[in-house]
Amino acid sequence: MKKLIALFMLSGMLAFPVITKAQDAAADSAATEAVQEAVEEAPATPAVVDDEIVAEEKTFHQVIKEKFIEGDPVWMAPVLICLILGLAIAIERIFTLNLATTNTKKLLTKVEDALAQGGIEAAKDVTKNTKGPVASIFTQGLMRYTEGIEMVEKSIISYGSVEMGRLERGLVWISLFIALAPMLGFLGTVIGMIQAFDAIEAAGDISPSLVASGIKVALLTTVAGLIVAIILQLFYNYLISKIDGLVNDMEDASISLVDLLVKHKLSK
Repeated sequence: MKKLIALFMLSGMLAFPVITKAQDAAADSAATEAVQEAVEEAPATPAVVDDEIVAEEKTFHQVIKEKFIEGDPVWMAPVLICLILGLAIAIERIFTLNLATTNTKKLLTKVEDALAQGGIEAAKDVTKNTKGPVASIFTQGLMRYTEGIEMVEKSIISYGSVEMGRLERGLVWISLFIALAPMLGFLGTVIGMIQAFDAIEAAGDISPSLVASGIKVALLTTVAGLIVAIILQLFYNYLISKIDGLVNDMEDASISLVDLLVKHKLSK
């Protein structure tokens, strides 16, 4: 009898963990099913997309490209060509004018020392080995030294006009593009308005969807032409101011050169 009771107790001890695990598994399964049912019964919330965030992700290049296409490439392309050609000429002129800039005070000092030590020939060597319009004018003046101071002055004035024409080369094309870009923009404006009125006439009704495309072409081409003209005008004014500064330096240096030649002639 005691053995039978001990056997029952041992069987109960072995079966208790299994029963506990089964109860826990059943509880977990019931909880999981409850969560799934709650998720299925809950209304689905659509994903919210912020248009402003999407718009901010667009780069400047993408925005310009979209506006170019919306403005009709037929009318935007000529305006873009004006910008490209105008900027190319302006950049080339900027490099040329910067290379043409000369330290006139330093050049005059070298010429004066050369006149004192080696005479006119030595001064010619100095000016010929120096780049820039001022040095070229000096060379022309020194070459006429034997003909008198008056011929030197005339030579400097004549060759100064030639050098000034070289400095201003290409500016006429920039001014042309400044005037042409807004004209092309206004032409696109007129064509766009004509298209808008044609659409109204064909439909026999005025609605925003009919005239929106034509008006958009009109506005975008006008804006593009004005922007191109403004950009090129800034470069044009910078070049004009740069040329004026070089011309002033040329005139001052020429007067100083004549004074040096008079001084050198009197010192003989």
